[in-house]
Amino acid sequence: MTASSLPSSAPDPRTAPQAFLEHLYRVAVQRALPLANMGAHLPPPPPGRTLVLGAGKAGGAMAQALEALWPAGAPLEGLVVTRYGHVPPRPEGLPMRIEVVEAAHPVPDAAGLRAAERMLALTEGLTADDLVLCLVSGGGSALLTLPAEGLTLEDKQRINRQLLESGAHIGEMNCVRKHLSRIKGGRLAAACAPAKVFTLTISDVPGDDPAVIASGPTVPDATTCADALAILERYRIEVPAAVRARLQSGALETPKPGDAVFRGHEVRLIATPQQSLEAAAEAARAAGVTPHILSDEIEGESREVGKVHGALARAVAQRGQPFARPCVILSGGETTVTVRPRPVGSPKGRGGRAGEFCLGLAGALAGQPNVWALAADTDGIDGVEDNAGARVAPDTLARAEAAGRKLADHLDRNDAYGYFEALGDLVVTGPTHTNVNDFRALLIL
Repeated sequence: MTASSLPSSAPDPRTAPQAFLEHLYRVAVQRALPLANMGAHLPPPPPGRTLVLGAGKAGGAMAQALEALWPAGAPLEGLVVTRYGHVPPRPEGLPMRIEVVEAAHPVPDAAGLRAAERMLALTEGLTADDLVLCLVSGGGSALLTLPAEGLTLEDKQRINRQLLESGAHIGEMNCVRKHLSRIKGGRLAAACAPAKVFTLTISDVPGDDPAVIASGPTVPDATTCADALAILERYRIEVPAAVRARLQSGALETPKPGDAVFRGHEVRLIATPQQSLEAAAEAARAAGVTPHILSDEIEGESREVGKVHGALARAVAQRGQPFARPCVILSGGETTVTVRPRPVGSPKGRGGRAGEFCLGLAGALAGQPNVWALAADTDGIDGVEDNAGARVAPDTLARAEAAGRKLADHLDRNDAYGYFEALGDLVVTGPTHTNVNDFRALLIL
């Protein structure tokens, strides 16, 4: 399955339930592609320069969309950073006017550091006649790394790893990242003064708050150094003593709402999780299946969210409550995975949020007939593996037992990848070149 290959009509859900769910996933991804959404939001060219700066897993596709849509005779230049392997093929005949570089995600690397340093350098000499177009999407926080004074890249890498494994939600992680950065939390916008900053963003966060997407490099930050310290304490994450002292003194505070540096700036959301869920719902409706969107803002521990979805699907399948069959239950958001200490002698687990959701879901469904499910990340990558997510079917547990796979063992070591790989039930799409976060669909017939 490839995220870009969208059939003209949905497979019959009654005869091909998994293919039907994959179709809904592709529809959701298509709805969030930059080229389909950017044109209506572009400002006119300015009297002076137009500088493009950007970061995120959709960065390469956003840059290409802008190159295709920007007036041919109007100047356009800049630099965008995206994840390794996430630059889409360049359409034939499309001139390259924006440089796109690649760096590591979710743990930053030296390439991301160099990109951030170059972006700040590009802001030097901007005037009030110039326009800075910022292309921001999920993943930009790790890709755009520029440690605060007193922190090394190695420090930021360690802190990022610990945050990712702690179970902290995205708002908490990005609060810390903003206060330990010289470019996030509105600081990039401050560096662009006196030029106008116009931010085009694709949301991957619950609530679509631009201050949380990619740690808000161009928007005001309402969180504080005290908030960041409390989060570090809550999850027992150490920072160098000098940095802790600067957080305690407020020396690492970010620009706040109302700051004059943001005057005249604009932010446009060009794609959101809710829009993608609504597109999938319309595709289900067209196939004769009633859709129900639970929410695009679901957070919580992935396995527990899976259990709740499973309980709901069983109620529908067994009692026709709260929804009548046939139906498809859709949800989005950003769940978390708390990495458990590995049992002695156990191999290291692999997997991400979508896979762990499917483990929890499969256990809760307990082989319930007539229920199929798919959970996948809309960027095509579940965590750091090569799959977007996984599938669950009525016979998932039985096939796993026959293959010698015990669900509890895989949950104990956060090994969703190994479990679903053994069943041939990984969803593999490759990078989709957008990112509106988690997509989940449960079909009940």
